[in-house]
Amino acid sequence: MTVEFFRAEPTARSSWRLAVLMGLNARTYKFALGEALLGAAAEGRTDILLSDLAEPYAMSLVHHLARAPQAPSGTVVGGSDPLAVAQREAAESVRLGAPTEELRAVAMKSMPAMVMQKFHNLPGGGEVPHRFYEVTGPARQRVVRLSDHLREVALSDQAVSLREELGARWSIVETSFAAEVGRSLIQEGVAVDLETLRITDKQRRRPVTGLTASVIGFQHGRCNICADPLIPNIDNVAVDHVFPYSFKRLIGPAIDLDAIWNLAPAHAACNLRKSNQPPDRGQLTRLAQRNEAIMQSPHPLKRTLQITLLRHGFKGAGTGEWFGFIRQVHGLLQS
Repeated sequence: MTVEFFRAEPTARSSWRLAVLMGLNARTYKFALGEALLGAAAEGRTDILLSDLAEPYAMSLVHHLARAPQAPSGTVVGGSDPLAVAQREAAESVRLGAPTEELRAVAMKSMPAMVMQKFHNLPGGGEVPHRFYEVTGPARQRVVRLSDHLREVALSDQAVSLREELGARWSIVETSFAAEVGRSLIQEGVAVDLETLRITDKQRRRPVTGLTASVIGFQHGRCNICADPLIPNIDNVAVDHVFPYSFKRLIGPAIDLDAIWNLAPAHAACNLRKSNQPPDRGQLTRLAQRNEAIMQSPHPLKRTLQITLLRHGFKGAGTGEWFGFIRQVHGLLQS
């Protein structure tokens, strides 16, 4: 499915989304690195000293450690582990506005061998089609060469959205760690607060992150209605009920139309024009493809969609099943 996701839009942005949205997340180092890389590339830099990249990387971990775990419950964290050092040096780093010397040194030592070696990797083997950096030079003077592909991502018209997607993904993974599910999946999934359009952690009953930022990357940053790019900082964005809620009486009470599977970001103007019309074939295809893509991501969003499939007689494996389920729902409108 990751191959199909890239084939649908073979760009550097898709490679970035594969790495951020669909990679395995035993810890959250990848998100801290992604945040630091986007910041450096947004400045138009072609290279950066590892010591300079280590500063925003380490500070991202410090700030996130203040609000949630950055590794699954039960993970063995020794005294020299980067997360342990970040926790220990957090207060002083915040006071300084920069990582302490100890934290910077640990980050510089661990980054090349840990997160930077794995950032491009995909689940099941292989790498994303585009590379975003290379690490060169001797150990004490390492340089991170930023690729044209990374600058293309960081300077694109979707740059703001990509940053929001990374932040949303980070929050979702933190939620799974905070709920002490480790590498397993949250059993209840997550819900959507339709008043605030935020994803809510059912176990702890608190908002996690914005719905649009959480799912828009899985639809390639495009409006599910017209399929044109959707740029949140420029366009007015709405969340469309692909199967309008007013059709509930036809579809029946067993199928939840307010759940993530049926909610898709769209241009506000497109959503207004669509109104209560049933979705056309293109919208249904894009919704199925988006949901199939989410099923390739770890943690709560995947589990939430699995639960929907399981409740309606599907195996919950994802591949091809969303097309079947959506055809089934559409059939109810015509019966």
